[in-house]
Amino acid sequence: MWVIPSLTPEFIERMEDVLDLYAKPYNPKQPVLCFDEKSKELRKDSKAVIRGKITRRDYEYIRNGTANVFMTVEPKAGYRTTKATKRRRKKDFAREIRRISKLPMYRKTRVIHIVLDNLNTHGEHSLMETFGERETERIMRRIQFHHTPKHASWLNMAEIELSILEKQCLKQRIPDRSALRAHLRAWQTQRNRHHAKINWRFTKRDARRVFKYG
Repeated sequence: MWVIPSLTPEFIERMEDVLDLYAKPYNPKQPVLCFDEKSKELRKDSKAVIRGKITRRDYEYIRNGTANVFMTVEPKAGYRTTKATKRRRKKDFAREIRRISKLPMYRKTRVIHIVLDNLNTHGEHSLMETFGERETERIMRRIQFHHTPKHASWLNMAEIELSILEKQCLKQRIPDRSALRAHLRAWQTQRNRHHAKINWRFTKRDARRVFKYG
């Protein structure tokens, strides 16, 4: 269920900014990306797995810490990229944004629009603290952040892609970050090979009808 604490002018402005982005025709020179992240508990088998015609695995497991999974998806291009990190600190976010900006398919873009939520690490300040002013300015010449309204992360299509990732890849027992990275690579390669897209249908017109404003 959508949670909207108050339909403020700021809420409407941010919501319509994101919906306007989603309504634009696909433009590889100004791609629209959606960014999010989630935590994954790592679990090792407590006993050896018996493999054969039927794989047998004991229900008991050993907790082996957690990892963070960054998700970036370009819904209209049918492309996504993931990254597993130990934590989700400001510098992890900053390094991931820089990595995305350097991906081959985005190197010649004019502007990379990135939709993301209001987590305290999600902003230019994280790049500034990690890389300093000169490098941050270089990166941000081609990056434009579009934050969803507070308590409206449902506007971020990366949440849809993370839900698919959870069902198709992360529900299984994964022992460590190395194995997690291997699973993520296999999953995103398959999804990208099929150019799996997200068909977003909620428009600005729908928003004005549902939330009764304008």
